[in-house]
Amino acid sequence: MNTLRLVAIVPTALAMSLVFTEANLAQKPTIQINRNFQRDPLILNGKSGGTVKSNCGNITTAPNQVIQVTESLPYLRLTVESQGKPTLLIDGPGGRFCVMPDSYSGGKPELSGYWQAGKYLLYVGEISQLEYSYTLSISQKNK
Repeated sequence: MNTLRLVAIVPTALAMSLVFTEANLAQKPTIQINRNFQRDPLILNGKSGGTVKSNCGNITTAPNQVIQVTESLPYLRLTVESQGKPTLLIDGPGGRFCVMPDSYSGGKPELSGYWQAGKYLLYVGEISQLEYSYTLSISQKNK
């Protein structure tokens, strides 16, 4: 009887460990940003859009990028470019903000200004139902 339980438990335990391992591998690494980051602009790439409908376009369930601002910064600018109509949803210590493309920024979602220290979850959405490759530029230089 004990052998029969092991035969049922071992495959279940192996399957569960694979699920948790895949979930951990799928997480994006956190990008550290401080006053003196080396590459300016810092360029990150990925796929925009997703299956979750939000007031900030179609997004994924997990953030596309995670950044950790290690100290308050007087100026930081995030800009998203893609072939579609990207959006940028930022969930951070100051709240949750949706940045839509506009004519002022040339159709690219862009947010700049003071950033307080903390962890920011970035969701690169898409207004259409499609997915596009995107480029996210992070800079401390004022245009």
